[in-house]
Amino acid sequence: MKILVTSGGTSEAIDRVRSITNHSTGRLGLVITEALIKAGHEVCLITTSHAIKPASHPNLKIIEIKNTLDLLEEMRNLVKDYQVLIHSMAVSDYTPVYMTNIDEVQASQDLSEFLTKHNTETKISSKEDAQILFLKKNPKIISLVKEWNPKIHLIGFKLLVDVSQEHLIQVARESLEKNQADLIVANDLTQISSDQHKAYLVEKNSFQTATSKHEIADLLLKKIQTYE
Repeated sequence: MKILVTSGGTSEAIDRVRSITNHSTGRLGLVITEALIKAGHEVCLITTSHAIKPASHPNLKIIEIKNTLDLLEEMRNLVKDYQVLIHSMAVSDYTPVYMTNIDEVQASQDLSEFLTKHNTETKISSKEDAQILFLKKNPKIISLVKEWNPKIHLIGFKLLVDVSQEHLIQVARESLEKNQADLIVANDLTQISSDQHKAYLVEKNSFQTATSKHEIADLLLKKIQTYE
């Protein structure tokens, strides 16, 4: 099958030298991609320059992106050509719009005006003791996938921090329904380390538990085989 995988984490620029990013390494995406290739699938991996990547392979194409809008454009163009999407990338929820000092903000009578401003400096000055950074919400890319390709099998990911199993699975099922996904891999950051990765593979009426990245990949591979 032709499978599209996303991994790593996007980075949203504040200026030419600073950015907001996350701690995603792309390691889970690497393990999943390697399992898919080993099973004979044709894979396109969308990832970032800092993420861990698989070795080159005839059945692997790698595309590097930087930010959420880059990801949006690549996926809009590619999703229609693939049968399965495994969307494991940690996508930034917000992107920087404008950074300024406290005096300018206090002088404003309408804070929304800062959402239409943009810094023009290549590097914003660091002379101020404090700065205020305005952010705006990024598009929720997973919610657009079925618009671009209604037939694609969509596997999404949900990450929460230090919540109960019940809450994590409930939130995953909400994402499953909202985004018309086939399966959501639900993770809790407190249960992820270099040698373990507990996750729940959540479907509409059931879920499976995995305890490592390789077990997650194996369970996803078995699920994908049912799509053929």
